[in-house]
Amino acid sequence: MMIFVFNFKSSMRSIILVISIILLSNNIFAQNNGKISGKVLDKQHAIEYASVTLSSKGDSTKVLHFEASDSLGKFVFKNLETGSYLMKVKLIGYKTISEPVVLSKEKNEIEFNNLQLITESNNSLSEVVVTAQKKLIEKTSEGFVVNAASNITQIGGTATDLLKVTPTISVDNDGVITLRGKTPLILINGRNSKLSNTDQIPASSIESIEVINNGSSKYDANAESGIINIKLKKNKQTGTNGAIALGGGLGSRGRVNSSLLLNHKSGKFNFGIGYDNRFAGRTRKIESNRTNFNLVDAYYINQNRNDKRVEQLQNLKFNADYTVNEYNTISFEAIGNMEGQDNDEDLLSVIGKQNKAFASANDRHSFEYERVKVGEFALSYAKTYKESKKTLNASLTSSIDNGRQNTDILTQNLKEDLSNLGAMQTQRTHNYETGIISNAIVDYSIPTSTNGVFETGYKGVFRSIKSDYLTADKIGNAFVTNTIASNVFNFNEQVQALYTQYHDAFGGTVNEPNWNYALGLRAEQVNNNGETTTQSTRFTNSYLKLFPTANLAYLINQNESVRLSYGKRINRPNLGQLNPFVDITDILSPHSGNPNLKPEIIDAYELSYNKGISKYTVTTSIFFRHSINAIRSFYTQQANGAILNMPMNIGNTDNYGVESMLIGKPFKFYDFNLSATLFQQKINASNILEDAVQSSMNWNGKMINNFNLNKGSKLQIIGNYISPRTTPQGEMFALYNMDLAYQQKLGKSNFRMNFIIVDAFNTLKSGYNSYTNVFSVYRSQKSDTRAFMITLAYSFKAALKEKMLENKFSSEY
Repeated sequence: MMIFVFNFKSSMRSIILVISIILLSNNIFAQNNGKISGKVLDKQHAIEYASVTLSSKGDSTKVLHFEASDSLGKFVFKNLETGSYLMKVKLIGYKTISEPVVLSKEKNEIEFNNLQLITESNNSLSEVVVTAQKKLIEKTSEGFVVNAASNITQIGGTATDLLKVTPTISVDNDGVITLRGKTPLILINGRNSKLSNTDQIPASSIESIEVINNGSSKYDANAESGIINIKLKKNKQTGTNGAIALGGGLGSRGRVNSSLLLNHKSGKFNFGIGYDNRFAGRTRKIESNRTNFNLVDAYYINQNRNDKRVEQLQNLKFNADYTVNEYNTISFEAIGNMEGQDNDEDLLSVIGKQNKAFASANDRHSFEYERVKVGEFALSYAKTYKESKKTLNASLTSSIDNGRQNTDILTQNLKEDLSNLGAMQTQRTHNYETGIISNAIVDYSIPTSTNGVFETGYKGVFRSIKSDYLTADKIGNAFVTNTIASNVFNFNEQVQALYTQYHDAFGGTVNEPNWNYALGLRAEQVNNNGETTTQSTRFTNSYLKLFPTANLAYLINQNESVRLSYGKRINRPNLGQLNPFVDITDILSPHSGNPNLKPEIIDAYELSYNKGISKYTVTTSIFFRHSINAIRSFYTQQANGAILNMPMNIGNTDNYGVESMLIGKPFKFYDFNLSATLFQQKINASNILEDAVQSSMNWNGKMINNFNLNKGSKLQIIGNYISPRTTPQGEMFALYNMDLAYQQKLGKSNFRMNFIIVDAFNTLKSGYNSYTNVFSVYRSQKSDTRAFMITLAYSFKAALKEKMLENKFSSEY
């Protein structure tokens, strides 16, 4: 924690300056206040817990205010600005009421005394409550949100598994996540975190996944293709309530998972605790065939690898909220995470000469034990004002991790008939990593006119990481450290940012503008340094960069709009890419970081079109991204025939293409989401190798199908395809699979049973082909991706209110 205190102090002047400016500007702009009230009825009976929302007439997809009707059916919105709103009244089992509302200086109070809800079916209220659930996809002004609870195919998995079935996101079999062919920034609850490794997060602990394709200046610039914000569950139901789930299944080996959620809200206090775990056995087979055109005695290298792995994952979360009054809230959150992997790996390597004669062979057996512990703490403060668009938010967070990886390696040389040759060689390696990431954030917004809003803020991100890598060879009865292959790498980084943004609307009428725009500028000062204890690697960087953003939207009508956006982004190399240590688990296919990497600079342009037609909504975007100093993995041949995998600044890349998403509900029992991304990727790495220039068309697509078969039952079918993808030196294999899930409510109880088949046809197989003028490589990998799971979930003392509110942000078809 001392590191956090030091880093925090170093940013205090910036924070105090921003807060001072914010507080001084509180009274600059005067606003008119308004009031909208009403009563929701079913004939002459008052309706409680109806969801009432207000959105801007200029952007009806974004909810500005939310209320729920009380036991008398009444609701009220106070302290509203003058302007044009769209009010919607929703309740599961009833048709939605939509009412345009205009507040002016002359008429700033409007009352609806007879909002009559009309039922959609003859189901009783109790039956409707049972089937209440959130929509899978919710559109936002900057992208979309996927509600994790609505995806039943990945129950018992991890955040990585959820991302695999999230529209427009691609995840390969090694867990590499991309948006439109490039790497996104991953946030946890809106903040930088040591939990950004998505394999560390159980799917059962996730509330939603937000995808932002081209964010405003408010967001980190270090997001070359967009932002993925993983929001963890946080219950706010009144009273004491909770849920429990148990699951088990079988792939090639067994898998079990469980979760428990408890929450209590009373008066001004809200407390919640959650626990999730996941234990799974895995197997994997890898085949690699390599040809070294320039090495006569190591011309052919053929490798076969078999892995058996046991994974364990546990997550504990606590949250507390205190509502001081209607304008001020203080929140605290603590997360404890423990991840473990035990990997038993056998690697057979056979080397042949150019004349196909036998050269050498060995069997390399390794036992890897990894344990990672993460503790994360967050304190936040939220303030609202009588003016609805005026807000102040501040937070301090710190995420600490301690990782230990120990590997024992036994290497046996072999004869041509694969019998033992000589004595076995024994090695040990360890990779110990400790680190801390701290965030200090202040965001402030204030309205300047009927539709204008000015935003500003500060964010400081402070990283301090120590990586200790050791290799030792057994000589006699003792292990002797290999000083050439052992070292300690220390990395420190401070990123301090100030941003401003102004957005407003014009055209049409004052209360119903049809144009809106946003202009922003973000300034980021970066200071980082890294060094090894032997001083073999040492670097220091300090630079200030500006990142402008612009957004222009035209509302053709309430169901149709066009948006044009631009943003300048940066891709700063992370610790794994900078760490110079060479991993020798596979001595013929080692990999390492590159401390000489420079940041990648990206210019991103996007034109999108959105239209709602009856029961369908379609969004189509045309995008272009140009990158300078692009960072990509690059393979280099070593003197012994080994191929070193190391990230490099390969030069320039261009990505341009089209992305579409179609959401539809053609029948009462069936809805779907179809998404596809088609893009041309041009890679020019001629600054490294003359022949490393590639250009190809890439595409990926997903289709999510939901069938509500009868009361309390649901069938979900998800299909996924990722085309072959271009690399600087070759091409990665296509990936395709199908997941199935069936959910059934048991009688009139709160029990639900889920039957899940992941990769139903066992088609997920990854790999790549690489080819240069000195070598070619074919590598394929097949894990036990097909698995069968059964889970049982039970919710208890769940307040009716929360069930009724689950659809409050659902988009209309």
